[in-house]
Amino acid sequence: MATLVYCFIVTLSYLIVCQITRVYVFDYGMYSADFTGPMMVITQKITSLAFEIHDGLTKPEKQLTPSQKYLAIRRMPSLLEYLSYNCNFMGILAGPSCSYNDYMAFIEGTCYQPRHQENANGKENGKYKQTEPSPKNDVISKLCTCAISLGIYLSLCNLLPVEHSIDDEFVSSTPFYLQIIYLYLAMLALRPKYYFVWTLADAINNAAGFGFNGYNKDGSPRWDLVSNLRILDIEFATSFKMFLDNWNIQTALWLKRVCYERCPFNPMAATFLLSAMWHGYYPGYYLTFLTGIAMTMAARAVRHNIRPHFMVSDSYKRIYDVITWAWTQVAISYTVAPFVLLAVGRSLKFYRSWYYCLHILCLLVVLALPVRSRHLQAKEQQDGLQDSQIDHNSTDNNCNQKEKAT
Repeated sequence: MATLVYCFIVTLSYLIVCQITRVYVFDYGMYSADFTGPMMVITQKITSLAFEIHDGLTKPEKQLTPSQKYLAIRRMPSLLEYLSYNCNFMGILAGPSCSYNDYMAFIEGTCYQPRHQENANGKENGKYKQTEPSPKNDVISKLCTCAISLGIYLSLCNLLPVEHSIDDEFVSSTPFYLQIIYLYLAMLALRPKYYFVWTLADAINNAAGFGFNGYNKDGSPRWDLVSNLRILDIEFATSFKMFLDNWNIQTALWLKRVCYERCPFNPMAATFLLSAMWHGYYPGYYLTFLTGIAMTMAARAVRHNIRPHFMVSDSYKRIYDVITWAWTQVAISYTVAPFVLLAVGRSLKFYRSWYYCLHILCLLVVLALPVRSRHLQAKEQQDGLQDSQIDHNSTDNNCNQKEKAT
């Protein structure tokens, strides 16, 4: 365990030095391709590998969760395997990160074996002829998504800058509801930049043959094992959690595996803090993730206390979905604004222009609505993870699941 902690601290500390050097020595406030991008991905891989080796070689299997059992590494990797996993050309620049076992299954060619999947009727998805699948259609589709995303971003990024939302004249002369709409549109215009990068990285992995994730119910192959986002689920998210679960998916899985599942106290706050440290050292990052903690707590309280009253009929549920979609988009835009503005002065100026309204609202919600015990929260989270695995064929699934089950 001491070696594991040492590995985590050394790796994260080196990334911290790189981030501080980039921010405060080279190009403060500039978004550019630099050495810290690959370092962020490699940090995820090294720490994940350390935890997976620890689980596989030192912990009894009964102490591991189902996900940890699959991820656990039962033998020490060779130097070649270690370097290949960390420095392979497919994900060295923009990632995304992946588990060591998934990567080795790809290298050894075992990830194309038939997978044990069940459809809605509980019958095994084995009636289709499952030969080695081709990623051609998915690669073309993702490249088209890249082109569209890049076109939208280049067309709108200069028309709707987020910085305009803190312009004194704009704030003083624009009604508050129009400020809300502008902020939402500015964030909407900014997101395609990330859609382009992550979808291109996903397409590169698929073109190399990596990313196969079993078959759909109709027998078509899935190539979303290392996908980093689900665009429609992001844009139509009806909860703060749903947005985060579909944004930067592989990083969210890394945070969950190395921090949330293992932190003995206040895992949610520790996870947000680790995420801020991993992203970099602009003050705006920390304001965003601290605000995210308050938003998450308030969203949990609302979902637990208010949502059941709208589940009595389909019409009520649709009304609830529309309302929560609008609130989610506003809350995300409000939370992420400092992440874009970067500097603490500009970030606080933005929050002052909004009178800290959502911070105050979150505080009132948390104080007014009862919060569940941690046991109930954990149970709901487990139920949510199971639902997510059914709906999205979670990236934690084993490429050799059928073989292992047999």
